[in-house]
This record gives sequence, C-alpha cells and structure tokens, in this order.
Amino acid sequence: MFVLIESYWETFAKKNGLNSACPEAWAFGDGAEMADNLGALVVNGVKTATCAAHRIHEIEGEAIPQVGEYNIVLDGKNEPLAIIRYTEVELVKMNEVTRDFAREEGEGDLSYEYWYDGHVRFFTWELGQYGIAFTPDLLLVCQRFEVMDVY
Repeated sequence: MFVLIESYWETFAKKNGLNSACPEAWAFGDGAEMADNLGALVVNGVKTATCAAHRIHEIEGEAIPQVGEYNIVLDGKNEPLAIIRYTEVELVKMNEVTRDFAREEGEGDLSYEYWYDGHVRFFTWELGQYGIAFTPDLLLVCQRFEVMDVY
C-alpha cells in the first residue's frame, strides 16, 4: 500500500516542482466507514477543515500540523484519495469553536449542534481509550486545508 501512496506523492511533487519526501498519509475517524464518508466530503469540496484532540497529539507523539504542510488523505482501505495543504492551524478549546469552523468541517447538516454532538461522541470514545474523560474545554488542533489534488 505504501508503494501506491509514495508513487502518488512522487507524481504530484514532480508535476508541481516540489522536492520533498512523501508527507504523512492518514484516514479520518475511527474506522473504514468514517474514513470513506469524510474522505468523500474532502474530495467533493464540502469538508475544508478538521480537528483533533491536542492531548492525543501529545500522547501519540504526533507533531502539530504546520501551515503550508501537505498530507495525503486516505480512504477506508488506506488508499489515497487526495493531497491537502494546511492553510490555517490553531489551538482552540472545543467549547470555543466557531459556527463557521463547524460548518467548514462539512459533516451532517453543517450545523454547529451536529458538529458538537458528533465530536463529543468521537472524543469521548478516543480519549476513553487512554482512560481520559472528555471535558467541554478540551483543547483542539483546528486545521483548515485546501485540496491540492484528487487521486
């Protein structure tokens, strides 16, 4: 699988005059169905933002994405869907996320309420794997991005 991802990046990088190693490749959510659903929203231009629990970045030793950094979004089979580039990255408490950001996440009916409820469920599950309780002031890494290429 990595060969396919690496080949996709090499083709994109060459076409765009980039001289950099293959960036991080990942899928959204907690499984294949969520990865497929959210990945499709990215490909279709509906989802232009995402967020992650800052605490999970710390626990897993993941670097915070940087503006201008590329990533490859994968589907539920860990195959490439698109290359994105971060346009904005900020740390925001969950209960301070704006309605605009929630809408840019592109999920459900695009309402803040849908976003908040869904993210409470997701972060409760994700943090629970580490024995950490969800709180409304959970610090999030909020990322806006643009799609640079669709596989």
